[in-house]
Amino acid sequence: MANPLHRMVASSQVSTWFGQGNGNLSVPSRNAPLINVDFLVIAGGSGGFRGVVNQFDGGGGDAGGYRTSSGGLGYRGAAAESPILVASGASYTVTVGAGGASSSAGSNSVFSTITSTGGPVTGGNNGGFYGGQGSGSGPINTFTGGAGTANTITGSSVTRAGGGGSAHTGSYAGSAGGGTGNSGGTGGAATANTGSGGGGGRQAEGGPGGSGLVVLQYPSALTITIGAGLTGTTATVGANKVTTFTAGTGTVSWA
Repeated sequence: MANPLHRMVASSQVSTWFGQGNGNLSVPSRNAPLINVDFLVIAGGSGGFRGVVNQFDGGGGDAGGYRTSSGGLGYRGAAAESPILVASGASYTVTVGAGGASSSAGSNSVFSTITSTGGPVTGGNNGGFYGGQGSGSGPINTFTGGAGTANTITGSSVTRAGGGGSAHTGSYAGSAGGGTGNSGGTGGAATANTGSGGGGGRQAEGGPGGSGLVVLQYPSALTITIGAGLTGTTATVGANKVTTFTAGTGTVSWA
């Protein structure tokens, strides 16, 4: 019986599935085996907000975009997406988005055709001085950061991509690594690689948002090649390997 992890494609399909503009940097050879790769792609969170004129309390920053095919639900409780089908020997782009500075948006994170958008600058401060929105909760009118989302793709449950806390009349906590608001000065920084929002500041800068994260899960029989410019580590989780990228941009391939 053929290996269920591999699928052979005709040359006419190669140009359709692996052509330009879909996140691939090289076209695989004819009859290249195809592999299902699960992903967790979290963008950088936005920075917490500085209090503006006549409004001294900054709102919390918003979480970065959150997309996954394994280990839990997607953004705001949406169903998980389908895995990405990749070709052995072909190169695919990976980018880990940076967190935003004070009152600034986070940067996008990318794997192949999957792009998670950086945390915006219109959330926590849009209605004034509330906590930032998280990947697990919609618009909120509270001062604590919005809830994040749990995922088990790395082998254990970790909750990420929460909103930052507000600086309004107190130091309100962020969620899932979000920065704490500071009613006495500069907002707290979000935790790196959570994609969470920074904490708001009072008559001072907001804290920086957390950088994003890209996690890829694939069959343990395969070997990943990580290109220059990326920081990543690989571990075995059950019958799979899991590669976690924490910084940079570059390409990956499998054999």
